[in-house]
Amino acid sequence: MSIDTSTDSESGLVADEELIASGRRQRLLRGAVGSAIFLVVWQVAAMPVPTYLLPTPLEVAQAFVVELTAPAVFTVPLLDIEIGLTRMLVNLSDSLYHYIPGLFVGGAAGIAFGIALGWSELLDDAITPVQRVLRPIPPLAWIAFAIVWLGVNHRGAAFIVGIGAFWINFYNAYAGVKAVPQSTKEVAASLGVDDDLTMIRKVVVPKASPEIMTGIRTSIGQSWMIVVAAELFGAPGVGFQIINAAQNLALDVSVAYMFVISIVFLISDGIFQRVESRVLVWRE
Repeated sequence: MSIDTSTDSESGLVADEELIASGRRQRLLRGAVGSAIFLVVWQVAAMPVPTYLLPTPLEVAQAFVVELTAPAVFTVPLLDIEIGLTRMLVNLSDSLYHYIPGLFVGGAAGIAFGIALGWSELLDDAITPVQRVLRPIPPLAWIAFAIVWLGVNHRGAAFIVGIGAFWINFYNAYAGVKAVPQSTKEVAASLGVDDDLTMIRKVVVPKASPEIMTGIRTSIGQSWMIVVAAELFGAPGVGFQIINAAQNLALDVSVAYMFVISIVFLISDGIFQRVESRVLVWRE
């Protein structure tokens, strides 16, 4: 005689879902309370001092609205097409013009080199001394070369961003490939994978994909930090606007653009999390 346990299992699933939802609500509530406390403390601390020393949240919000609504014209690089936008969107578009190419080109090159060196002992032995010398050099140290080679423009800033994205992705891909167990490759070989390219494509890269995806996600955030620093030498964008406003003692505008970077990062990181969950669905 069998006992029907479907009702018990379904009720257990419902209870688990309720616990998860309850935990999510508690985290959201705690986050809201913590954010409110932070804003209150910030407001109280900033009220006795001038705006050029520490703007209040309200002043930053006002500056944000002004920058978001003030009309401006964006000239599309290379095409010389003028588009009517707002001041904030123009600055953000300028930053994206060197953020996106630098991130994609530097990241793709870093992943490719990381996989190549992680797989080939010959390449690893030959190139490791060079990469150990170059790796400690910060991306900003290449600003002089960026100016001389490419000029004070989007290409120069993209070059700096690309160097930073390269090293982040290189080491994650390299570590991921090195961590693939020899037993996994032996099993694949016994099943008919008998050439290097097939082994890399069907076994090594999928196995190293968690580390590779971590490198990509890290570079998405770190590259925004490099963007701000890369615009120190005069390339247009959000970072330049932060520095320019601070030099004019308009710290409310500077902080407003700092929040722009935070918002864009949160959006891009959220999108990549969804992509990562789909790519690494096999881990669940």
